[in-house]
Amino acid sequence: MKSLQEDIKNQDFKKVYLFCGEEAYLKQQYKHRMKAALLPEDDSMNFSMFEGKKTEPKSVIDLAETMPFFADRRVIMLEDTGFFKNQCTDLPEYMAELPDYLCMIFVEDEVDKRSRMFKAVKKYGRIVEFAKQDSQTLMRWVLGMMKREGKKITQGDMELFLTKTGTDMGNIEKELEKLLCYTMGRDVITAGDIEAVCTTQITNHIFDMIKAVTEKKQKRALDLYYDLLSLKEPPMRLLFLLARQFNLIMQVKELSREGYDQPAIAKRTGLQPFVVRNYAGYAHRYSTEELRAAVEECVQTEAKVKTGYMNDVMSVELLLVKFSSS
Repeated sequence: MKSLQEDIKNQDFKKVYLFCGEEAYLKQQYKHRMKAALLPEDDSMNFSMFEGKKTEPKSVIDLAETMPFFADRRVIMLEDTGFFKNQCTDLPEYMAELPDYLCMIFVEDEVDKRSRMFKAVKKYGRIVEFAKQDSQTLMRWVLGMMKREGKKITQGDMELFLTKTGTDMGNIEKELEKLLCYTMGRDVITAGDIEAVCTTQITNHIFDMIKAVTEKKQKRALDLYYDLLSLKEPPMRLLFLLARQFNLIMQVKELSREGYDQPAIAKRTGLQPFVVRNYAGYAHRYSTEELRAAVEECVQTEAKVKTGYMNDVMSVELLLVKFSSS
């Protein structure tokens, strides 16, 4: 992203860009920033947009060969074409022949780094991969938006907010907007405000269910399970996530025992640092053998459901009862 920011700042653009990666919010933000930097807002003659899997490479090349109309530059934006996942004819070779007046920008969800298109753009242009941001970056970003609105928040309440929203920046922005409206006229955002207006993501319902299990709060764990079922979450997905959470707790326990600190564990497991801190607390309540046995029992339960030996809803419920029993 730093290289892309330098390109925009210096008005020194490559002929072709690929925006990819998991963070959809950043991809969309920089897509609009690039368009604004490349062309005047009212120049519709020299901007073209292709979208979807039915985009024809030949049509793109024909337009790219068309000189800009009373301007220095022609911009072609292409979104979710599948050119970097499926076979794409002619375009990979054309990357070596792009005219000087052209800037072509691909915005893709699915990318195969072994594809000819990926290799061609890497050779002749710039690839920008927008990854999920870590918790410290997200906190700085949210704090910046809060500061502009004259709001303050504690570290603990900020972590609660991110626990509610997850790490998707688009969802964070939407939930923050609700929070700012709710706290209009006050300068401090509290945990009560967050609980009152922020929507908890499905994944965090699951996290809460695991927390209830580890704290041996059986009724709470089962209530959350029934809530998830009412939200049309498949029991087998919940079983998979249950096994995954126990496996992550086991990893945190073992890495802690080996002397890794929380930032290092976060990096190795892909968890947010404050989530590692929570998991470390759960890990103290179990031995490694107990955690491994829990994971294995989840796997065995899945096999029993798939062979028709057990009902899916009941099988997960029985596990929750067992794991949350005092």
